[in-house]
Amino acid sequence: MEKIIAPLYWYKDFSFLTAEAIKKINALPAHYDFWNNQINVISRKDQDKIWEHHIIHSLVLGNLIPKTKGLRVLDLGTGGGFPGIPLAIAFPEMEFILVDSVGKKIKVVNAIVKDLKLQNVNAIHARAESLDDSFDIIITRAVASIDKLVSLTENLFFDKKSAYIYALKGGDLSKEIHGFDTQIHSVNKWLKGSYFDGKYIVRIKAF
Repeated sequence: MEKIIAPLYWYKDFSFLTAEAIKKINALPAHYDFWNNQINVISRKDQDKIWEHHIIHSLVLGNLIPKTKGLRVLDLGTGGGFPGIPLAIAFPEMEFILVDSVGKKIKVVNAIVKDLKLQNVNAIHARAESLDDSFDIIITRAVASIDKLVSLTENLFFDKKSAYIYALKGGDLSKEIHGFDTQIHSVNKWLKGSYFDGKYIVRIKAF
């Protein structure tokens, strides 16, 4: 598998990345290229833009989520493993549970996790409603509206006082956030380029 290396300047705002993490992250495009030619796990039009549209976009969450050893993180609706896999590489002392209702995508996630020897990832083929587990925080990317996210995850937190969802979202959020306790951070605070304009990290207090 050919390695496609990200420009180093894309990493400058991710001080949490170690040299070992960068090495594994740089290996991701080749793995997804291999699997996407067998199973359509990410959009074909996104395949050539995997750095911007998937990997780097996922890593930006690392600037806001807690970085506590042993933290249990649920990636809800992970798809092909975003944002969970890049963040699991970045934070090997945290535990990541990646969940999706599409079995073929979880198959790919498990294969990539195995190939990269990621010991802190568990990928599950399931729907959020069927989970019987508890987490410190939840991360997600364009899976559902804020009200739906809160409804789906209300029974999935260890501690209601610190129950936060970190959602990557885009567009006009004014109606969606109404009535919820949220903080909104523009992604272009860290990442420049037209793709990141109008994209946000929304921290949602679930209770």
